[in-house]
Amino acid sequence: MTSVAHHRQSPRFVCRSYMAVALAPEPPLVEWIAEIEQKIKDTGNFLVGPPVVLDLSAVKLSKSAIAHLLAQLEQRGVRVMGIENADPSQLDAALPPLLRSTKKEIVEVTAAAPKAREAQREKPQAREARSAPATLLLDKPVRSGQSIYFPDGDVTVLGSVGSGAELVAGGSIHVYGTLRGRAMAGSNGNTRARIFCTKIEAELLAIDGHYLTADLMDKALRDRPVQAWLEGSALKISALD
Repeated sequence: MTSVAHHRQSPRFVCRSYMAVALAPEPPLVEWIAEIEQKIKDTGNFLVGPPVVLDLSAVKLSKSAIAHLLAQLEQRGVRVMGIENADPSQLDAALPPLLRSTKKEIVEVTAAAPKAREAQREKPQAREARSAPATLLLDKPVRSGQSIYFPDGDVTVLGSVGSGAELVAGGSIHVYGTLRGRAMAGSNGNTRARIFCTKIEAELLAIDGHYLTADLMDKALRDRPVQAWLEGSALKISALD
């Protein structure tokens, strides 16, 4: 009888970041919920479907009040996957878990761990150079239903963006083709971000949380090259030609 020893690979653990919409309730909550309901109607159910994180930094709520708020959002189709900036004692197993915002990071635990530790000892200047804002270049069209999230800089698409697709960028968005779907620039609070496209057919444009839906855009701009930018708290859009 022959015994065969099978070599087992080292476990691999991967930490991934997923895109979620952050909602920050403000008092009075009755008015805030009414505004959220109106935004759902205005943005074509944008908040209905994607995972949502509830940021409670601006309010102090009891456990029952948090549960009531979650029920109100759920009635409107908003799914809350986690809660930020809440007292852990106010949460229990029946409520979504407490989350803490972190930078996107991928960690692998393998036999090559010593090399990873050696790389961490490199010069600080080299680490800073690599962490500088960058541009995500997509050389293929973004298909319908795809979601692109790049919080570290601009997103450039060498092609069109399909209906139902999403682009989210920490910086500006450049689309060298038809922009359908949704484009959201300045997601990290960059009020100087802009959106450029060769042909506008977008369902929604947003910069730093200020949005403009298709029905609010000047119909004379449809099918033309445009740029969008923030002017105070208003999102402006104009033709480029």
